[in-house]
Amino acid sequence: MGAGSVVNQQRAARSVEAVFREDRSRLLALLAARFADLDLAEEVASDAIEAALERWPVDGVPDKPLAWLLTTARRKAVDRIRRDRTYAQRLAMLQVESDRAVTAVPVEPGFDDIPDERLQLFFTCCHPALSPEARAALTLRFLAGLTTPEVARAFLVPTATMAQRIVRAKRKIRSARIPFRVPGADELPARLPSVLRVIYLVFTEGYAASSGNDLLRPDLADEAIRLARILHRLLPREREVTGLLALLLLTDARRAARIDAAGGQVLLEDQDRALWDADLIAEGQRLVVPALTGPGVGPYAVQAAIAALHDEAASFDTTDWPQIVALYDVLLRIEPSPLVALNRAVAIAMRNGPEAGLTLLDCLTETEELRGYHLLPAARADLLRRLGRTTEAAAAYRAALDLVGNEPERATLARRLAELTDR
Repeated sequence: MGAGSVVNQQRAARSVEAVFREDRSRLLALLAARFADLDLAEEVASDAIEAALERWPVDGVPDKPLAWLLTTARRKAVDRIRRDRTYAQRLAMLQVESDRAVTAVPVEPGFDDIPDERLQLFFTCCHPALSPEARAALTLRFLAGLTTPEVARAFLVPTATMAQRIVRAKRKIRSARIPFRVPGADELPARLPSVLRVIYLVFTEGYAASSGNDLLRPDLADEAIRLARILHRLLPREREVTGLLALLLLTDARRAARIDAAGGQVLLEDQDRALWDADLIAEGQRLVVPALTGPGVGPYAVQAAIAALHDEAASFDTTDWPQIVALYDVLLRIEPSPLVALNRAVAIAMRNGPEAGLTLLDCLTETEELRGYHLLPAARADLLRRLGRTTEAAAAYRAALDLVGNEPERATLARRLAELTDR
């Protein structure tokens, strides 16, 4: 093989890799929408990639690589269907049902000009018939483009376990005949929160890992932001989509300041704000305005506004705690939950003093949803410490240490406990 052939092969391989990395989810969405089968979509997409690696070094990289891959994949799908009559009959039935579902549902003005079929895949992967774990796994696998081992690492489970989870989820899509389509205007308000929730949970795990030696999982945070950007491009008029993207950007802007050189946790009050990402903050602030504009503000938009207030403060001491409390009041009304109540209590402690916040936290200690959540006793411990109630604070720190799963957070709690007991 000559040097020129080797160079052509390397160039073709890089082109295929670049196209597949950027457009894999779009290719899969196009194929899944056409054939109503994720297994077939994955199989023929891989076949098309192999064909590209063979043909592009010889014929040159096409002007429209994604179109070439799509055409090749479709041909291979048709070939497979022709060879397998049973498979063809099942796909035909699914396609008829999918087409019927699409035509039966009214389409919101503007939805018919959505330029990307990934929106269908979002709603299929996050269908309410699937378990929350399956929704997140499918979203990472097919929309974020993670491999099965990478998804397994994200969930901290063995690859074989995750592979089975994905197989079961795809089987559920087939058996429940979940259509590959965008919900109509009447369904969207009920279906969209499930999609947003999956993206938010992926980001949350990236922002503060639930277990392990690292506080942050930047790979997950980055994928969640990328998914939120895709969804925002597809649904630019949905204010909660805008609010979610704003929230993720404004929160992730502090990433570099949240750990020290050794990987230890740096709390908000101790962070070097010069390390915060000014570009992400500016982008998030621009998105907050449309997310909050109009009637019926949503929970992600309100959380984004709270994050913006933290980012705008020149220092921890100059944070606008009265406004943050007011926003938590709004959030508690539109999405009442013990976790929101916990965060509101901490904000009230900053506004009115530790005694006021502690009273509210004590009301949450028997809440079932917060049982096992380490940040409740950790917050109580901090307020008790500020009040000089050392013995009670130490007990609360020990309770938090029994529950925390992340090693950097554990180290922070242990240090706080040692500061009390060493006096």
